[in-house]
Amino acid sequence: MSSLTVPDRFPTESSTAIALGVLASGNGSNFEALAQAITADQLQAEIRLLIYNNPDAYVRQRAERLGIPALLLDHRQFASREDLDQAIITAFRNRGVEWIAMAGWMRLVTETLIQAFPERIINIHPSLLPSFKGIRAVEQAIAAKVRISGCTAHLVTLDVDSGPILVQAAVPVLPDDTVDSLQQRIQVEEHKILPLAIALAAARSPLPV
Repeated sequence: MSSLTVPDRFPTESSTAIALGVLASGNGSNFEALAQAITADQLQAEIRLLIYNNPDAYVRQRAERLGIPALLLDHRQFASREDLDQAIITAFRNRGVEWIAMAGWMRLVTETLIQAFPERIINIHPSLLPSFKGIRAVEQAIAAKVRISGCTAHLVTLDVDSGPILVQAAVPVLPDDTVDSLQQRIQVEEHKILPLAIALAAARSPLPV
């Protein structure tokens, strides 16, 4: 059972759609959830560009099916994290992107990207932060034998998984849960809170006209 009740339409302070860029590395279920929230008129936004770093990522197929522009920036082709982030900045700016959603982006971002989009990068993480930071959050929750886990949407800062929290949703940890079963239930809540967090952040911090 989720602790989050999702409104039919998320808040906005503008009649203009949020110009959104998405970073993803893998399956892309959160990316598709964002697209569905936009199609359902819950989130007033437009995904201008998906950037993915893994040539085999299934998210590319999702973008193709949804008709959303996608760009491969393979991190192995860049000399440094800063070089990759600069390429991301250039690609997003060329598409008029104003907000970034990290929807399963498995790369650390640098100050280069954060300064280019200050307080406009939102990450989704599979734990109730500040508990269980890092890439093995669900495994940590199972190992710690906690009874409640969940997910967090937060603003991105240089400190990993430590930025200001926007939205959280709780998920019970069942006695027979495995990493996979808990991860699947957490993802259901991630799909709800990521579009909500984007709408809330944009409403609180509108861009200058």
